[in-house]
Amino acid sequence: MPRPTRQQIDDEILETAASLFARHGFKETSVQRIADAVGYSKTGLLHRYPSKEALQEAVLGRCLGEMDAVATGVAGLPSGPDRDRAALTGVAQLAMRRPGTVALLLSGLIGEPDDEIAVALHTIGCATFEAFALDPEADPARMLRVTGALGALAFARVALRNKLPDDAMLAYLVELSYDALGHPRPATH
Repeated sequence: MPRPTRQQIDDEILETAASLFARHGFKETSVQRIADAVGYSKTGLLHRYPSKEALQEAVLGRCLGEMDAVATGVAGLPSGPDRDRAALTGVAQLAMRRPGTVALLLSGLIGEPDDEIAVALHTIGCATFEAFALDPEADPARMLRVTGALGALAFARVALRNKLPDDAMLAYLVELSYDALGHPRPATH
């Protein structure tokens, strides 16, 4: 079996760290906990990321980059059902590749304003709301719908981990989360 590349190792570390940060918060997630979860020594992990803060920065940077890419991909669409479906498709594709990253994103959207993880993820939350052409202050009801849609998507991805083929899973995640936004379904004849 070929050895994993540096990129594959970094992806595994960052994805695992994102999942643990989402579940336990930054403060309660130790470098040792992350090292144990990925099967590396603490020393080996610190060789790649010299501190917990460097690891947090790498996780948050990747999460922001992923959400910026989704927002950029839909930026040319007018707000409404088509943009929402495109944004959800981008997030669903991200959830397929990186479920821990989506869990971290969601934890930042629903965290208490004074919560350490919510403060750290504020910029990522802004990119997420931008993808949906949403001003959370101006439309709190829609903010709840978008957050609910993303929560449904993240939960379904974890619950159905390997139970559907990837293409069926992607379609299911998009439809499930789209329904949560409350857009009327197109009439079928």
